[in-house]
Amino acid sequence: MKSSAQNRIRSISYAKYGYFFILPFFIVYFIFQLYPLFNTFRLSLYGNGNNTGAWVGLENFEILLFGEGNIAVRAQHQAIIKAFGNTLILWFGNFIPQICLSLLLAVWFTDLNLKIKGKTFFKVVMYLPNIVTAASVAALFLMLFSRTEYGPINSLLMGTFGFDEPVNFIRDKWISRGVVMFIQTWMWFGNTMIMLMAAIMGISPSLFEAADIDGANSRQVFTKVTLPLLRPMVVYTMITSMIGGLQMWDIPYLYKEGTNFNEDIKTIAVYIYNHFHSLNPNYGYSAAASVLLFFVTSILGSFCFAMNRDKDAAKRKKQIREAKKRMKQQNKATFGGF
Repeated sequence: MKSSAQNRIRSISYAKYGYFFILPFFIVYFIFQLYPLFNTFRLSLYGNGNNTGAWVGLENFEILLFGEGNIAVRAQHQAIIKAFGNTLILWFGNFIPQICLSLLLAVWFTDLNLKIKGKTFFKVVMYLPNIVTAASVAALFLMLFSRTEYGPINSLLMGTFGFDEPVNFIRDKWISRGVVMFIQTWMWFGNTMIMLMAAIMGISPSLFEAADIDGANSRQVFTKVTLPLLRPMVVYTMITSMIGGLQMWDIPYLYKEGTNFNEDIKTIAVYIYNHFHSLNPNYGYSAAASVLLFFVTSILGSFCFAMNRDKDAAKRKKQIREAKKRMKQQNKATFGGF
């Protein structure tokens, strides 16, 4: 017969120690993420963003969203609307080629039927731009696309293709946007490729073997087996890319001539930073713009998640909830009199 001491020893649970291991994360998150977020909401209700300033309520949000007032207010409204437009254009312009290129390379590198030599070398080289600092990348492309005739690209265009004068890659509207899109794609497609490769390698090989036995070609295997099972990773990539794209700051901020910003690549993050560090900063207005960016990111993230969710799984969960509800009502009607 077991003693009470043995039963007491076996009943000890060590699950609580897991909370001690994750406690540092929550402490750091509260100090550096959660508290600044709440404080930003508070600052957005003040004129100059501190407790001694004037309480303006939702006035900063009215300026951002509607721009009703004098010329300066309308100019601020138009500037932030343009910044939002630039942000969406730059994100769409780099995410679509990024996901297409990453998916194509991930399928190639994980296909055992393709005897590609040097896979490891190519994967390392393609991932390298992701670990290079944004400042270094911006400096590299500023040198490559210098508007002088001695810049590498302009020298090639004028010497080989007969251009009469150098092209201003930094100030031109669509060329500068194209360069920023290319930089973002070049920097991040390797990271996306690695994540998609990990997801493809997690698919059971038996599914590919069954498709091969059934006589499916490469296109059918990709569209009927690989792509549907990659849905969770594609959704994750889309949401994280959208969050990073809406907060894009480093390349659009650094790709400039001196202190002159190109208004066609100024993102909302650059707009907030410049307004915050202006000669007459209005911290409340900058905080309101940050709050607006937070809500836009949350709404678009929820929309992306809803558009890519598994409808069959959601339908099954709904049917289970309805069945449980009906069973509960029947039990209540049956045993309600007792």
